[in-house]
Amino acid sequence: MAGADFTLTLHRAISEIDAAEWDACAGSGNPFVSHAFLGAVEDSGSAGARTGWLPRHAALRDGAGQVLAAAPMYAKSHSYGEYVFDHGWAHALERAGGKYYPKLQVASPFSPVPGPRLLIRPDSRIGVEVFAGALEQACAELGTSSVHATFCTRAEWEALGNAGWLQRMGMQFHWDNAGYANFDDFLGALSSRKRKVLRRERRDANACGLEFVALRGPEISRAQWNAFYKFYTSTVDRKWGSAYLTEQFFPLLGERLGDAVVLMLALHNGVPIAGALNLMGADTLYGRNWGCAREFPFLHFELCYYRAIDFAIAHGLKRVEAGAQGEHKIQRGYLPQPTYSAHYIAHNGLRRAVADFLVDERAEKLEQMAALSTLSPFRKEGET
Repeated sequence: MAGADFTLTLHRAISEIDAAEWDACAGSGNPFVSHAFLGAVEDSGSAGARTGWLPRHAALRDGAGQVLAAAPMYAKSHSYGEYVFDHGWAHALERAGGKYYPKLQVASPFSPVPGPRLLIRPDSRIGVEVFAGALEQACAELGTSSVHATFCTRAEWEALGNAGWLQRMGMQFHWDNAGYANFDDFLGALSSRKRKVLRRERRDANACGLEFVALRGPEISRAQWNAFYKFYTSTVDRKWGSAYLTEQFFPLLGERLGDAVVLMLALHNGVPIAGALNLMGADTLYGRNWGCAREFPFLHFELCYYRAIDFAIAHGLKRVEAGAQGEHKIQRGYLPQPTYSAHYIAHNGLRRAVADFLVDERAEKLEQMAALSTLSPFRKEGET
């Protein structure tokens, strides 16, 4: 696939693209689009034929073969593991006699983490609209129905909207660091009633005889990773989900991303009984997977939310993004924030129908976020 000044190539493995060239496009801010993370997902057997995430990574090259832009892209025959739900769109097209699958997904696999998706070298003259046009051409030549850039940045969302892609909005709950010196300083920003609730939850969680540790990539033993994998699969089983990530993925992640991997463990008599996996970016701690072998009061809140806040404050991070869903996070200081995705749909009829649906959905989402924001635990003016 070629343009006047560039060529788009598609790759069946991230290893086909030089790591330094990829990361020159991806930058260092978000680990979920790094060559190391995507390689760990593939080399562990997590993304591939077994899970229906077939790599078709896009690289936009100049005449000399240098990568000007790249995108983590996958050919998919289903819509699982994406966290942006389009099953209704697929059913609508199929009822009309069309084929929605395969489709192209520009995403970080199994990771509802906002971040860049169309990765463009800072010194490149390529714009998002140009890259989007190349992906549209790839969609046509491959015979796929659509291209979806999920959990993209707002700037990408706006640029893709200008290029004619459909704009969708979601919601997550994030904690923002207002320059707190420690957890008590954060508690001081809450209303008195909410402050008491959080203190009680932390007190009860820490009165169970558990030891809490935060380990970085090289510090995590294979035995600890094995224990965490059991926690991960137990959570998947309880939620009737699919264990996309293999047992090999977690130690491989620790090996390749090093200190960017932060594993919070709860130990009972020295034995891990619960864990929360996080990745650290340039200014954000991203909560990803959690699981436990035994239930203790408020253990989930302590390990996934409060320990994450402690870590972010200690390391000068601006925010904690604790993953998808969970209105219960609001009372713990995690407030609603919009997330973004953009969708190119080749079929004219489906594109018009989805466009109308998304207008109403965006309005509903904004209303929902406004309503939820009124539940903020932070002190209002005049409150104690």
